[in-house]
Amino acid sequence: MAESHEMTINLVVLGKTQTGKSAAGNSLLGSSDFESRLCPSSVTTCCSLGRSGRISGLIRRNGCESALRVRVLDTPSYPHSALSKEQVRDTVRAALAQHFGEEGLHLALLVLRADMPLCPDEGNDTIQLIQELLGPTWKDFTAVLLTHADKAEEAGYNEETYLHSASSTLLSLLSSVQHKYIFLANHNSIIKEERNIVLRKLLNFIRKNNYQVLLKHSKE
Repeated sequence: MAESHEMTINLVVLGKTQTGKSAAGNSLLGSSDFESRLCPSSVTTCCSLGRSGRISGLIRRNGCESALRVRVLDTPSYPHSALSKEQVRDTVRAALAQHFGEEGLHLALLVLRADMPLCPDEGNDTIQLIQELLGPTWKDFTAVLLTHADKAEEAGYNEETYLHSASSTLLSLLSSVQHKYIFLANHNSIIKEERNIVLRKLLNFIRKNNYQVLLKHSKE
């Protein structure tokens, strides 16, 4: 938190190649900070921090309206087409310490595609990476971002029917993170109202976790 009338939330996006991870980061920021395109290999090879401008009208603290700023750390995917697990882990760990070491991390967003089923063992690599990065309380600080939700909607699914038909693997994962999940359409430009809905949900997750942060390093 920068001052009494401004709040900053720190997020990191993690996921497999071509899940729409970087595009999701752009949607949260309301920008095009991160490179995002269809490619037969992993696009993101290093970590990059994006910052939003001041966003008004989303939060009130102590009876006063506060402005919100969003910071998103984009990361290389894992599994990655060119980097080993150790390289991805060490790169992300160093970037988390560099960018969020003072203020801490509010949420890690595990990015999955809503238009593709999550099969047994499929998400284990990324989940294991999150566990190694965040430690034993990772479930309290992880939410699932289901991208390409527009394709699921085009196929006739709303949120309720989608979850009713979802694989037991996905349902188990959502349960383990206390049902912190958000559906996100992958349009080229997310409209302000859609973005505000997503940000309100993220703020609600953070509030329910008592605004706690991870990875904050003491300067003593």
